[in-house]
Amino acid sequence: MGEYRLLLANVDKPDSERLETYRKAGGYERLRKALFEMKPEEIVEEVKKSGLRGRGGAGFPTGLKWSFVPKTDEPKYLVCNADEGEPGTFKDRVIIEKDPHLLLEGIAISAYAIGAHEAFIYIRGEYEYGAQVLERAVKEAEDAGILGPNAMGSGYDIKITVHRGAGAYVCGEETALLNSLEGRRGHPRIRPPFPASKGLYQHPTVINNVETLATVPFIVEKGGDWYASLGTEKSKGTKLFSISGHVNKPGVYELELGTPFEELIYDIAGGIRGGKKLKAVIPGGSSTPMLTADEIKGVLLDYESLQAAGSMLGSGAVIVMDETTCIVKAVYRMAKFYAHESCGQCTPCREGTRWMVQILERIVNGRGRMEDLDILLDMKNIMGGNCLCPLGDAALGPLISGVTKFREEFEEHIKTGRCPLGG
Repeated sequence: MGEYRLLLANVDKPDSERLETYRKAGGYERLRKALFEMKPEEIVEEVKKSGLRGRGGAGFPTGLKWSFVPKTDEPKYLVCNADEGEPGTFKDRVIIEKDPHLLLEGIAISAYAIGAHEAFIYIRGEYEYGAQVLERAVKEAEDAGILGPNAMGSGYDIKITVHRGAGAYVCGEETALLNSLEGRRGHPRIRPPFPASKGLYQHPTVINNVETLATVPFIVEKGGDWYASLGTEKSKGTKLFSISGHVNKPGVYELELGTPFEELIYDIAGGIRGGKKLKAVIPGGSSTPMLTADEIKGVLLDYESLQAAGSMLGSGAVIVMDETTCIVKAVYRMAKFYAHESCGQCTPCREGTRWMVQILERIVNGRGRMEDLDILLDMKNIMGGNCLCPLGDAALGPLISGVTKFREEFEEHIKTGRCPLGG
């Protein structure tokens, strides 16, 4: 277990984003193998064997998702979700900016595997530089005959288009992303139908995260069984973790799934800044429930262990908070984010996130009432599972875990009218 350089193998090389650098390291040979030596269904089987799960947060088996695409002659599309808007998450950005050709190779192989001739990279509006890097990389690959009509002389056409979003968190939800890609307002769709049967332009569509697609070339190169040998019995392979907050060495690290949580914080990320004590950790982006310092003891970084601990692996965005952190203010800040980013399409989310902010604002400003805490906890019954998309449930993650696990801190705010930590 521990650190493993697979997805990050090229990122520290000079000019790592250039086609020439990528090809020197064997780049696009996996695409050649896929196009000339493998049938599409063989690639799908290898990805199934690998146990690769979606790295965007949901953790759905990738090969199974691909197999849902109907075997028809109608147009099919592959969409790369590069709308990395989850607070605390910045792992995909490293691949986009430092190794874009790895992503393009993964997209091209995946498109061939599902029978798509056209793929889109939907990149968040704030990733201006990343979008430029990807556009340059696509042009380099097209000029070299790797992408475009008759890709690599295989007779198979693969077109990849980079599409910039306009900066909306909700467009990370796959159906809102599809609406935005079609030029419509980024509102989530009611499902069914699911994108695999009626997606982009009402045609079969597969939507995968950047990290998921960037892993595919290694599975084609070394086989599904090899990839499945990494990680744990149920959580296969490696995962990128973006760790931020009160640690000495924040950044993006690639670990085998099943690495101890404490190893990431205390060894790999250099421990808590300034010799302070750990107070709480958000393990998978701001939408995942926070865990206390005691709760992470003995916990492994994989889907099952974190679920058993009462949280989720999510996008692998670890936010570390030391003893100086006011949990009330942290929860308030996250609630403001979700209220701002709610698309307003469904009432529970539109109104619920606004109520959260109003109540938390009262508590932060010294006007809170004890009954406010029970009202906040009751939001789970109002919003949980009642929203059109996962945004409402995402907003509940930090709120419910924060109020439940640090209730004394909330009560202290209400009793004294000020933060017990000062300020």
